[in-house]
Amino acid sequence: MIQQVLSTLVEVIVPLAIPVTAGALLARYKNLDTKPLLTLYLYFLTPAIILDTLANAEISFGDVYQTIAFALLNLLLLWVVSLVLGRLLKLAPPEAAGLTLISTFTNSVNYGLPLVLLAFGQLGLDKASVYVIVQMVIVNTIGVYFAARSQFNVKSAVKSVFALPAVYAALLALLLRGLGLQLPQELASGVSMVAGAYSPVVLAILGAQMVRVQAGHTERNVQMAFWTGLSVRLLLSPLIALLVLLLLNISGTLFSVLLVLASMPVAVNSVVLAERFGSSPSLVSRCIVWTTLASFLVLPVLITAVGSVQP
Repeated sequence: MIQQVLSTLVEVIVPLAIPVTAGALLARYKNLDTKPLLTLYLYFLTPAIILDTLANAEISFGDVYQTIAFALLNLLLLWVVSLVLGRLLKLAPPEAAGLTLISTFTNSVNYGLPLVLLAFGQLGLDKASVYVIVQMVIVNTIGVYFAARSQFNVKSAVKSVFALPAVYAALLALLLRGLGLQLPQELASGVSMVAGAYSPVVLAILGAQMVRVQAGHTERNVQMAFWTGLSVRLLLSPLIALLVLLLLNISGTLFSVLLVLASMPVAVNSVVLAERFGSSPSLVSRCIVWTTLASFLVLPVLITAVGSVQP
């Protein structure tokens, strides 16, 4: 078991750590500006990898239905857990909202997709693509509601979803699949080439963002919320995800991929929502850093475990 975990650490985590470390060093010593890279990632690289993956993915409509059901049920249970813990700890509204963001949203896009590709290959990436699209929609709708219920506006939330190019890329891919068509070879080759740049760029962005959020200061009154959020994300969320997967009778590669993606560290986008709506950004920032660092040890164990006990 230990040998398998170490093997996974070397084969999966070490390659991921190289661009993450490069991004962190560039941000620390060269003041890397991630804003242009975020624009590149959101409007160019993400649509390319979604289109390239979904257009050729080995997925069935059953996979799509199960993935959507898992994402929604898992989100519901984590939300209930965060609400209960927030009330038990008597957290102030900003810390309670921050705890909800920490508990419910994972870094499944710019960390999860490269990880899944290395751990489970192209088939794993195929299965993950649907989950990622669902998460993008959830974060830009329900995520806004969690961060600022009093300021939530349905029209604005829906508008923000349809401002995401990845949604249109997914719709185009599904249309092509439904009609039995394919992109012309020249276009498909170009899209695949762009998609190949996704992993190193987004992982470098992740490294740079970690350096930036690490500077955040956490006040004493959010220490309990911090440890609670850390425990939920690292320990409780994999157990809840496992329960949901078993309830939905999901198995095979889809089981492994969804369990790993649901156990990823806190989503970097969570701190954007926290800062925008005053949901204790210092709490969220600190949890992003520490859950990401802990994931380099936790995820190899989880990947090894799902490989040996996969239904």
